[in-house]
Amino acid sequence: MNDQIHTGDEHGELGDAEYAEFMELAALEGFEADEIESELAAAGHGPLPVLAVVGRPNVGKSTLVNRIIGRREAVVEDRPGVTRDRVTYEAEWAGRRFKVVDTGGWEQDVLGIDASVAAQAEFAIEAADAVVFVVDSVVGATDTDEAVVKLLRRAGKPVVLCANKVDGPSAEADAAALWSLGLGEPHPVSALHGRGTGDMLDAVLEALPEAPSQTFGTAVGGPRRIALIGRPNVGKSSMLNKVAGEERVVVNELAGTTRDPVDELIELGGKTWKFVDTAGIRRRVHLQEGADYYASLRTAAAVEKAELAVVLIDASESISVQDQRIVTMAVEAGRAMVLAINKWDTLDEERRFYLEREIETELGQIAWAPRVNVSAKTGRHMEKLVPAMETALAGWETRVPTGRLNAFLGELVAGHPHPIRGGKQPRILFGTQAGTRPPRFVLFASGFLEAGYRRFVERRLREEFGFEGTPIHISVRVREKRGRKK
Repeated sequence: MNDQIHTGDEHGELGDAEYAEFMELAALEGFEADEIESELAAAGHGPLPVLAVVGRPNVGKSTLVNRIIGRREAVVEDRPGVTRDRVTYEAEWAGRRFKVVDTGGWEQDVLGIDASVAAQAEFAIEAADAVVFVVDSVVGATDTDEAVVKLLRRAGKPVVLCANKVDGPSAEADAAALWSLGLGEPHPVSALHGRGTGDMLDAVLEALPEAPSQTFGTAVGGPRRIALIGRPNVGKSSMLNKVAGEERVVVNELAGTTRDPVDELIELGGKTWKFVDTAGIRRRVHLQEGADYYASLRTAAAVEKAELAVVLIDASESISVQDQRIVTMAVEAGRAMVLAINKWDTLDEERRFYLEREIETELGQIAWAPRVNVSAKTGRHMEKLVPAMETALAGWETRVPTGRLNAFLGELVAGHPHPIRGGKQPRILFGTQAGTRPPRFVLFASGFLEAGYRRFVERRLREEFGFEGTPIHISVRVREKRGRKK
């Protein structure tokens, strides 16, 4: 069997011989070639393309996001500025999947409209492959909208102009007036009622690439990008100074001193690493705390560009919802991860005991992440950081040959079959690893696999093949019944 990795070819990361053998196996199990191709393409292309939905407050961005994803998840309220943080959802249209990013509306502040718009828009579109710009067709183009247009032009990303609140034919003249923005055809839409959203989404698919161009911001063989993330005042700047061996970042007892990511090339463990010290993420960001809002966007952008996230936890405080949210951000971004418990040297035996219980219960979802107990201030155990990062990156890039994976799956199903539900027992027929960075598996099954069984499969994959320090994505394709007419 050919185990050569073909990154980015038409078969994802499967070599030609391995791909042919896999397709033969699929045909024997009754799967059509086109459904196999679509599943491998979706899993093998890595991160999904990203669509940012931007616009000023109260133009209906979150309502449109709900319409695109087909369910009510984004917070909708009839007043400006309800969406505080950038929120990401997965969507599908015409058989193609992509991510939708709902962003907060743009407000004027003491620095003036241009500064406010620039600060928000820059980070909203930075990680996007295309942008939907939502304008209220009833109100028409405002000065704020014009400022956004200038920024979008500078960014150079494909833009789909959405003229929202067109509830009937009589309002289409209002939408047509938005040609004046110079962004091409305005798509008349009623996000509330769904009118026109299909045509707009067709335009979105034309604007989105089949696969995103973002490749973690580094060329092959270049320094690995490491994002230091954690809530405010957890010690990120102190850690960066310690690994750098000099004071490169301002350290202050006041939480939230760091506003911008600071990229630093640092020699550590005989290698050069690119560290990004990010502003701490606050659990809730209010409009008047504009700098903190922008800081959370910068942090999200830093995670998107990184290959590995070092998540700092303050050992002297209880693990909070903020900590869990930051961990979730890194997992959903598909990054390798190391958990660094800071200020460990300040703990007494009792606090250490309870902290261990907290980590077990509150951070159980990342039990696979290597952990180091450090002191960023004194440098205690900092030498353990590099081996942990190397382990996590190795897990992130691990690939299991299809033959070995299917031998493992065969033993797994024989020894631990799926529970019988409704008189039927679904089983995994075969599978393949369609991609790496992070590892992505496609399993083909005879029936629906319950979430608990999927978690069991993931746990056994980790026990068998390692994958330490990386999230694993598993998608399941169920064999459709053939020969029946509905």
